[in-house]
Amino acid sequence: MVSETEQKVYDTLDQLGIEYVRYEHPPVYTVDEAKKYWSDIDGVHSKNLFLRNNKGNRHFLVVLEQAKSADLKDLSAKLAAGKLSFASERRLKEHLGLETGAVSPFGLLNDQKKAVTVVLDKELKKEEKVNFHPNVNTATINLSYRGFEKFLEHCGNEVVYI
Repeated sequence: MVSETEQKVYDTLDQLGIEYVRYEHPPVYTVDEAKKYWSDIDGVHSKNLFLRNNKGNRHFLVVLEQAKSADLKDLSAKLAAGKLSFASERRLKEHLGLETGAVSPFGLLNDQKKAVTVVLDKELKKEEKVNFHPNVNTATINLSYRGFEKFLEHCGNEVVYI
């Protein structure tokens, strides 16, 4: 059964005319856990990090190819954000309406204040297909990168490519 949180993603994608394919799998909390379910899914898989600056007044959703690692010190400098660290579960719930393990760009649907800056790996632009959790960690959805960009435009958050 699809949760209300997950259905909101599908309703939005349908409303925007964005095609996607949904894949169900057991709950996963890390990229390493998820890898065993990705063999039949085309496209690039991502790592999604929810970060905050040291003052707690700026929040970032960092989306990068799953095999890459994020250098928070370097990222802090590129974003002129001060020291970055992982945001708490409370902040994740407050800003993106998500639980740990389900961090996804689709959480932007819950960011009514547009307070979260999206930081995208510029290499993702080269990909034809991308994959993300639909705000739950028991499914993965596959969509075109072009469709993903359309979704981001719909959300209206600031997007930065690095």
